[in-house]
Amino acid sequence: MSLRRLIVVLVLCAPLRLWACACGCGVFEVGGSEMLPQGTGTQLFYQASYLDQTDNWSGTSRAPAADNDDKHIRTLYQSVGLRHMFGRDWGFSISVPYDQRHFSTIDDGIPSVIDHGQIGDIRITGMYTGFSGDMSSGLTFGLKLANGDWKVPGFDRDTQIGTGSTDLLLGGYHQFRIGGLGSDWSGFADVQLDTPISTQGGYRPGTELNAAFGAYPNAWRLASGVELTPMLQALGSLRRPDGGTASDAPNTGYARLLAAPGLELRVKRLRVFADIEAPLWQNVRGNQLIAPWQAKITLSLRL
Repeated sequence: MSLRRLIVVLVLCAPLRLWACACGCGVFEVGGSEMLPQGTGTQLFYQASYLDQTDNWSGTSRAPAADNDDKHIRTLYQSVGLRHMFGRDWGFSISVPYDQRHFSTIDDGIPSVIDHGQIGDIRITGMYTGFSGDMSSGLTFGLKLANGDWKVPGFDRDTQIGTGSTDLLLGGYHQFRIGGLGSDWSGFADVQLDTPISTQGGYRPGTELNAAFGAYPNAWRLASGVELTPMLQALGSLRRPDGGTASDAPNTGYARLLAAPGLELRVKRLRVFADIEAPLWQNVRGNQLIAPWQAKITLSLRL
């Protein structure tokens, strides 16, 4: 147990530097225990996340809309993927996103509105879960590819669906009982670090660290093979400014803390998880559009 806790602490304390989009979309990669390994075999999943950025923010408070040329960014993130555990020690995951974005801005004094959708940057990760027989702790490692288009006319580099960068992905998770054996409550911690290792076009997205802590009671049994579990979650994000000649460094980078209550429904091998995420505190550099709330739903099926 002490070794697993030490590994989680080391991952949480990894050096910071964050992602391409100032929207904070990387936070959708953590939270919800349904995406953590539950045993050997294959798991298919679909995730949809919604983010509607309407409020201009500077520092820790709302700022006048006139201070920001960007007026509205609305994005529907969708992804499909597969996770396979070869045994209790090793596995891999692949996730293919498709994003749809509405972008409203002022370009040289002229209002501009663009709607665009495309396949985003694919994520491929490996996983080691051999620290214990119950797979309650694990490390993840992999790459985010640069396959997404980052040259769509009218979009700034930090609002493009593709980042144009190849990123190193590192993470870890730990599942545990709260209060020891016999307790009615369980919990999990999940952390993901995304840092670019290869960039192009004069733009280097900042590195992003996202973490989630969740707690939930024993499932409520609704029928044979049907269970419902409420979940309390806290999500945290840290992002440093973008770099490069094509970046807007003074208006990127932030720290955020969100509350994310959710529900998980299990119907035999199918899991459905949904949450609503609302900021409790945030501190952004310069002027950035912030969403007053965001939401996520995930469906996963064990084959």
